[in-house]
Amino acid sequence: MGFGPIGLPQILIILLIVLLIFGAKRLPEIGSSLGKGIRSFKSSVTGEEDAKQSTVQNETTDASNDNK
Repeated sequence: MGFGPIGLPQILIILLIVLLIFGAKRLPEIGSSLGKGIRSFKSSVTGEEDAKQSTVQNETTDASNDNK
């Protein structure tokens, strides 16, 4: 099972180096930040965020018009 020219031993060495550099306490924070960044990038590329914002704005406008 290899990922192109990188095999399992090389991946384990990379993970060990990352663990030594950042420490066990910071790894969840780094993973969380990386996940948020990827989600943000994905939503900006697909335009998902724009659709959500326009829906929220329409609902807010409708609610304020109903109150008048």
